[in-house]
Amino acid sequence: MDAIRVRGGKPLTGRVRVSGAKNAALPILCSTLLSDGESRLRNVPKLRDMVTTAALLKFLGRPVDMDAPIFTVGAATNVKPEAPYELVKQMRASVLVLGPLVARYGRAKVSLPGGCAIGARPIDQHLKGLEAMGCKIEVEKGYVICEAPAGGRLIGAEIRFDMPTVTGTENVLMAATLAKGRTTLVNCAKEPEIEELARVLNKMGARVDGAGTEVIHVQGVEPGALEPFDHAIMPDRIEAGTYMCAAAAVEGGDVIVEGARFEDLEALIRTMQSAGVLIDAADGGIRVRRQGPLRCVDFSTEPHPGFPTDMQAQLLAILCLAEGECHISETIFENRFMHVPELVRMGANITLKGHTAHLKGVKQLYGASVMATDLRASASLVIAGLMADDETEVRRVYHIDRGYEMIEQKFQGLGADVARVRGAEA
Repeated sequence: MDAIRVRGGKPLTGRVRVSGAKNAALPILCSTLLSDGESRLRNVPKLRDMVTTAALLKFLGRPVDMDAPIFTVGAATNVKPEAPYELVKQMRASVLVLGPLVARYGRAKVSLPGGCAIGARPIDQHLKGLEAMGCKIEVEKGYVICEAPAGGRLIGAEIRFDMPTVTGTENVLMAATLAKGRTTLVNCAKEPEIEELARVLNKMGARVDGAGTEVIHVQGVEPGALEPFDHAIMPDRIEAGTYMCAAAAVEGGDVIVEGARFEDLEALIRTMQSAGVLIDAADGGIRVRRQGPLRCVDFSTEPHPGFPTDMQAQLLAILCLAEGECHISETIFENRFMHVPELVRMGANITLKGHTAHLKGVKQLYGASVMATDLRASASLVIAGLMADDETEVRRVYHIDRGYEMIEQKFQGLGADVARVRGAEA
């Protein structure tokens, strides 16, 4: 099993280009099930999750030609609307085939999802939306079985989510594009990736209005009316934020993150600036500089446009060496501080109480062998390694390979002493 070895102390300098957004590419790949023809996605990151999604589409009857950064999803051939546990268990976002399958084929059987162990993350809001559109839903032996109403077509409805849910909004939105009549989704998630999905659906001929706001309206079109598409995936704002934090990890850091967009990262930028990081617009991206000591700053994760839960671990890591004390609250996932014990092993002073981490800045972190527990936690440990004295080995980096394309090469391009160790112990 691979590991990433980091020798710390070097400030990062130079330019790094952000890959396409994983969290936009996944639902857009699933949206190809709504059309029968060949679609092309460009700027697709070369990641494990993309390979898993391609394998799932192939199983469902949609051949995929993967020549990253271009994925071509072929025309439908003997589609079987059943997604098995062996594929879905690898990635929670696999559940995003549920809405498109039941909308296009009138039936879907999808295994309950897996993915990172950062909390329960139930799919009850997905099922609530589909049920409101007339689906008969059963859960049997670990599978969700959805049957459209008589006639095989969903029916437009007003659906109010109990809380903002990104994949729930995406799944029900895709299903609504082929429902009979008008569907209104209320209390939607507002993430940029949902806006990106809606852009693609409208390219296909769907009639979606309001994506990126709390209320989305969808006027359903006839089954078979949606066309294939050609689309370049937006830059990954979480990858961008990760390199922004890495640039601020060591004094003297000066990095231009190419493709990073201010409008997608406002909450992170405000918080980093409050901590003393210099952030400015740059040609084609965002420039991040660290010219002095950092200050501890309180923050709390919130649904977009609040501080993103996917950036909590990375920012917490750089605050380990900041001056003062701060509180970091996690309100989205109940189990998303699993990186904290690993940071403590490196010398960080952090105590946990419920959903809040109390952090006191220390003078130095020390290299250690640490274990990645989920995708973003693994990135935070690499960043901590950049700050630490001596050598850090981050194990179980299959997590990081789910969300970061060529991470060691990108860090090397910024002057970091980072390398992949093949076949390290688990």
